[in-house]
Amino acid sequence: MQKSRKRKQPPSRLQLSPSIKSPTKSAKIRGADETTNEPYPYHPRPTPEECQAVRDDLLALHGFPKEFAKYRKQTPNHPPINGLDENNVKSEPLDEKDHAVGSSGPKHSVLDGLVSIILSQNTTDANSQRAFASLKSAFPGWEDVIAAESKCVENAIRCGGLAPTKASCIKNMLSCLLEKKGKICLEYLRDLSVDEVKAELSHFKGIGPKTVACVLMFHLQQDDFPVDTHVFQIAKSLSWVPAEADRKKTYLHLNQRIPNELKFDLNCLLFTHDHIQDPSLGHMLASLSTSEV
Repeated sequence: MQKSRKRKQPPSRLQLSPSIKSPTKSAKIRGADETTNEPYPYHPRPTPEECQAVRDDLLALHGFPKEFAKYRKQTPNHPPINGLDENNVKSEPLDEKDHAVGSSGPKHSVLDGLVSIILSQNTTDANSQRAFASLKSAFPGWEDVIAAESKCVENAIRCGGLAPTKASCIKNMLSCLLEKKGKICLEYLRDLSVDEVKAELSHFKGIGPKTVACVLMFHLQQDDFPVDTHVFQIAKSLSWVPAEADRKKTYLHLNQRIPNELKFDLNCLLFTHDHIQDPSLGHMLASLSTSEV
């Protein structure tokens, strides 16, 4: 009796090719200081080819998220994306006093960027944007935020959630900045290296590694790869880090292995992929985690 043949299933858009599934242990680890910054030197994933494949598949699936296009426009060394007209993407103007010296065009204030990232924690994008607009409306200058009672600042940002915690963090950061630098401005960070920026921002109470990484990537146009809870879970499901990895070591590992030119796009696309509520997308992502390694 002749056995029936199983029909081959077409590959998922996000399924890796065999050559990408099996990176060798001799894969080169990126980064100058491997022993310090690479917690998993013998974990060879993701390979540059994997990163490129996932980036391309997510781009084909979602297109580039429009909410991040204005930041991509300011980031150098990124090839154009089909369907994304970066020339028509507007950047919000920077207050005159916050313009970087020698700036060739309007950019977001680094300080505005840091405050907006603090407000975005544990809430929706819509609520964090409302909180930032309310804060700027209630207090014309950052000096006014320092001088204001904490309750007044809390009331201004209450729609963003965790108002007491965020208000305390913002007021403390502004006060420390004024005391240390004599003015409330972070534009000097544009002239510093990644490590120097991390050292500067880590001095502020309540400013953690993920917040610093977001400032680096979005507002300083530096090659960094923030790892939030969602990116962390995706990285583990793809076996891009060992099963026992924590978020801190995942951040260090991925920043060593992901090519700099792919970090911005891949991070924005993974964030978008996780936040789109579509069961079929979860199934596609699951196909990656079950790939042979």
